Amino acid sequence: MLPPRLSPGDADALLFDLGRVVLDIDFSRAVACWAEHAGHKPADITARFVRDESFFQHETGKISDAEYFESLRNSLGIAISDDQLLQGWNAIFAGAMPDIAALLPRAAKRMPLYVFSNTNRPHIEYFSQAYPDLLGHFRELYLSSAIGLRKPDAAAYDHVVKSIGVPAERIVFFDDLAQNVEGARACGLKAVQVRSSGDVAATLAALGI
Repeated sequence: MLPPRLSPGDADALLFDLGRVVLDIDFSRAVACWAEHAGHKPADITARFVRDESFFQHETGKISDAEYFESLRNSLGIAISDDQLLQGWNAIFAGAMPDIAALLPRAAKRMPLYVFSNTNRPHIEYFSQAYPDLLGHFRELYLSSAIGLRKPDAAAYDHVVKSIGVPAERIVFFDDLAQNVEGARACGLKAVQVRSSGDVAATLAALGI
């Protein structure tokens, strides 16, 4: 997917996904934790994990953590407690993406930064406590389980754009998933697919930041 053509002055706001854009995510850490608690092979758990309807309902705040964990326990076929599931669930966070800690403050001096992430209540509670300095560069965090909308639905982008108060075409959006980039572009945002922090750095350079 080709990046948009950008020049200095082309943006009034920057909008960032969190996972694999700002925060590094390693789902194998969750699997290893659950496998150890359950006495299963990690490969067996990986094969059973799916992003099903319960996953999406949890990510939009429509079901409780306990309801989702019960669904997850059943789909994975493991008899472990909610606390053990939560331990693995939050183990996915592996620190900041390389170089992003230097890029964000530089960008924040030039224009407002925002977050738009598909995420859930336990993850929000965890990363808010684990990465306050990193997240402090953002004026607002639009989180799917709080706003009841998720990417790549058009209503989700429209909600965020309206809240930011900047025309969609004046917002540059960073996301690691192609479907989210495509959804953002369909709603008029200038969207960049992030494969590494180098893509963020290159975009900021194009904007003269």
